[in-house]
Amino acid sequence: MHAIRHHAFGPASVLQLEELPDLEPAAGQLRIAVEAAGVHLLDTSIRAGEAFGLGEPPELPVVPGREVAGVVDRVGAGVDGAWVGRRVVAHLGFAGGGYADQAVVDATRAYALPDHLDAPTAVAAIGTGRTAAAILALAAITPEDAVAVTSAAGGLGVLLLQGVRAIGAAALGVAGGADKVAVAAKHGAEPALDRRAPGWLGQVGPLTVVLDGVGGEVGQALYERLVPGGRLIRYGWASGVQNAYDDPARPVVDVLGPPIMSRLAEFERAALDAAADGSRVPYVGSVFPLEEAAAAHRALEEGTSVGKVVLAVGR
Repeated sequence: MHAIRHHAFGPASVLQLEELPDLEPAAGQLRIAVEAAGVHLLDTSIRAGEAFGLGEPPELPVVPGREVAGVVDRVGAGVDGAWVGRRVVAHLGFAGGGYADQAVVDATRAYALPDHLDAPTAVAAIGTGRTAAAILALAAITPEDAVAVTSAAGGLGVLLLQGVRAIGAAALGVAGGADKVAVAAKHGAEPALDRRAPGWLGQVGPLTVVLDGVGGEVGQALYERLVPGGRLIRYGWASGVQNAYDDPARPVVDVLGPPIMSRLAEFERAALDAAADGSRVPYVGSVFPLEEAAAAHRALEEGTSVGKVVLAVGR
């Protein structure tokens, strides 16, 4: 098989395409001929050796990636042979292995896909989509809320905008650059604001909810627009700055980690159902061939990607 590996932590250039032995599914597992693999900002920090999320530093060399979609081509002992030939999507967990043209996973972790749901969209739903489902569930947004979404043209931001609008709440989106503002507007942001434009904050009225994965100056500015009783839902700080908020009248709710870990399967199913029925569909805006995984990482790190970043795996 072909896979992207890195033998050391470092810049994107450590990611290299290699030929490795084919994988064999163990008992209870199935093997997927991968068509698409998801890429996350967390993947870049793990590769750099800077942060590892809720997991431990991986043992090197490692094949990154945690979400794959494709066709089952082999099953292990105890797995129903009817899986073979099915299109599936799966989250591989902290073990990784997704940046490859083969992946193995426990059969209980695989979801069969409807014919109309393509592999890149399914990959976005099983990972980023489940996070969006969790944020929306824990944020407890009502139709009366005025909600701001940061990084509104990213894979997660687009899903959150759709979710907020589906609830009936007002959805303001903040993004960086005209092209990203256009994406946010297309997916429900009213208004969609360019954080790079002078005076953008003057267009932000009172808010009751901020959905923030950026932190830093943008997160702080939006927090200050929260009315008493409003809340900031935090799911990261992509800016590199984790703000310290100290107003008890405007609480901060951290939703990643323990609050959602016991409900991952529930949120995966919800995200896949929403993608399939069209109510909350991921926007896959940045697709790179498997062999260009380093370019995908650089796009995320430099903020040039739009929507969900996915690796297309050729067969």
